[in-house]
Amino acid sequence: MGFELVTKELTNWQGRKEWFFNREHTDTYEQWYEGRYKRAEIWQKKVIGDLVKKDSRVQELLEFGCGTTRFTRWWKDIGIEATGGDLSPFMLGQGVHLFKGDLVLADSHFMPFKDHSFDAVAFITTFEYYRDPVQVIREAARVGRHGIVFGMMNRNSPKLVRRRVQQVFGKNPFYVTATFYSPQTLVQKIDEALKGRNYSIEWTCTGLPKWFPVQQWSVPYGDFFGMYVKLNP
Repeated sequence: MGFELVTKELTNWQGRKEWFFNREHTDTYEQWYEGRYKRAEIWQKKVIGDLVKKDSRVQELLEFGCGTTRFTRWWKDIGIEATGGDLSPFMLGQGVHLFKGDLVLADSHFMPFKDHSFDAVAFITTFEYYRDPVQVIREAARVGRHGIVFGMMNRNSPKLVRRRVQQVFGKNPFYVTATFYSPQTLVQKIDEALKGRNYSIEWTCTGLPKWFPVQQWSVPYGDFFGMYVKLNP
């Protein structure tokens, strides 16, 4: 009820320009995945699921930047219990009606959880918007005892050029504040954040053209990549 009251009258949150603080964009978010992005979502979930299920220790996780809970609702399909967190009251205002689990309105840079509260922490197409990615990774390693999951829009994609051209002409508000990573540049941030820790990294890409003979591969090209950071004792 709290989220519903907050979002019923407001159209913009704190005067911020990011798309996820403006209802003209957040109210139609779910429709993206029911339309032209449906096929992409299927492959994104497969890539992420394949990586995470290799670590049998992950039974419950925190998904930060959960938005409307599009992916948060899916984790149960692969046997993982999820909790969601997000900074946007508009996104969570929808999520509370779509997801039966726990949700928290909070900043990923300062996660309101004790050390090792979850088996893992996940970021699905949200890490691109964090102002201090190193701090966020350190928070994830503090809260998640076994691993960190990333689902990322890939910098190594021909669509990057199209996105930037759209921005120049004011046609795409969704990536104005986004920083795109490749698997290599994300690994650099992880190495900086987790210096001195024992961990291993595995990643794979998808988002290749429909006509391409494979749709999932371990080459750093494609519209999307999944990465799992396994935190070792």
